[in-house]
Amino acid sequence: MSHRVTPPVKLFALALAAIVAAGCQNMSAREEGTAKGAAVGAVAGAVIGGATGHSMGKGALIGGAVGAVAGNLWSKRMEEKRAALEKATQGTDIAVARTANNELKVNVPSDFSFSVGRSDVKPKMKPVLDEFARGLDPAMQVRVVGHTDSSGSDAINNPLSVRRAEAVRDYIAAKGVNPTHVVTEGHGAREPVADNASVAGRAQNRRVEIFLSEPAANSGA
Repeated sequence: MSHRVTPPVKLFALALAAIVAAGCQNMSAREEGTAKGAAVGAVAGAVIGGATGHSMGKGALIGGAVGAVAGNLWSKRMEEKRAALEKATQGTDIAVARTANNELKVNVPSDFSFSVGRSDVKPKMKPVLDEFARGLDPAMQVRVVGHTDSSGSDAINNPLSVRRAEAVRDYIAAKGVNPTHVVTEGHGAREPVADNASVAGRAQNRRVEIFLSEPAANSGA
């Protein structure tokens, strides 16, 4: 048997959405995720409560509490690490971003990462890796993906991209990051971010991407 959502529930949902949208403008990423999760949970709780003849307000409170936990997927630790890396890479072409699935991504192009045909970590990248490794929670997971430009064959590029990822892993392991929590991948020239026909494009493609995530159980800390 289907239940029709009553007008008060619709009004409640619209009002709550407007409040959250306005409030999120001044929130941190973590706070915004929590607020949005709470809002979704509150609306869902209100809808269920209203549709089943129970208290809309009580349903909203319960749903909001559950939603807040589910929405809080970006912890204080992750936000602090993002801010520290943004500061350390300010004025460079290194990109620091939060991904759609709540990983911290650091994209390091060739100016800071690797020369053509090489897998040794450039001195310019070491301060960035030092900051990445500094104070890292042992439970956090790291994924390092190496890339090449299209120069050379797959037989050369694929193992080279793996060596680049492994070089980053070895460096941060020496700085205290648990190597058993670091996954390395080499994607060769298969995922270009720029045109390989130009020198500048090949330099962008010759890069390493470092992803940081933490277990869901620790995400609210």
